[in-house]
Amino acid sequence: MNKTNAIALNRKIIQVLTVGGILLTIYLGYMIAKHHYFEIGGPFHQLVGNWGIYGVLFFIFIQIVQVVYPIIPGGLTCVVGHIVFGPLYGFIYNFIGIMIGSMINFWIARRYGETVVQAFVSQATYDKYISYLNDGKKFERFFFWALVLPGFPDDFLCMVAGLGKMTFKKFVAICLVAKPVTLYVYTLIAAEGVQVLFKWIQG
Repeated sequence: MNKTNAIALNRKIIQVLTVGGILLTIYLGYMIAKHHYFEIGGPFHQLVGNWGIYGVLFFIFIQIVQVVYPIIPGGLTCVVGHIVFGPLYGFIYNFIGIMIGSMINFWIARRYGETVVQAFVSQATYDKYISYLNDGKKFERFFFWALVLPGFPDDFLCMVAGLGKMTFKKFVAICLVAKPVTLYVYTLIAAEGVQVLFKWIQG
């Protein structure tokens, strides 16, 4: 199988799994809202409490997976962490999982190159953002603001960074500065929105 066919096949597999994941998430989200599953003190909260540290590790693992292989919408898992573990610990566990996942994305791109990276997005999206790598220092500034501002494919841009000349140390430093505040703010906003939606669904 040549490079072009390999990219097309990998892209198709990821697209199918992503659509399936989104549909499953919508269905589970509706069922959860109807049955109070994720409420404070609810069944899931109690289950995680009974698991102790294993529940925390499982949640962090889920967060890592959704960054590397985005089948589940990342905003949803962040809200789950916020609701189940509370604002402080939810933020900490969210950040740990997202940070590890981002570092894995960087490593995947550096280790396996553009053939793998292109499979995660459309060719148009790949061409759009890969062009920033030619800007040298400008890419570092662009990468920082892309992590801070909404509307950018953060997880994919971590892969783009891995294709360039940015050192792993600098990549981690930028993420540590750019991700925490925005992650906390966006999660708070999303959590409020989810709570309102749940109340509406529950009638």
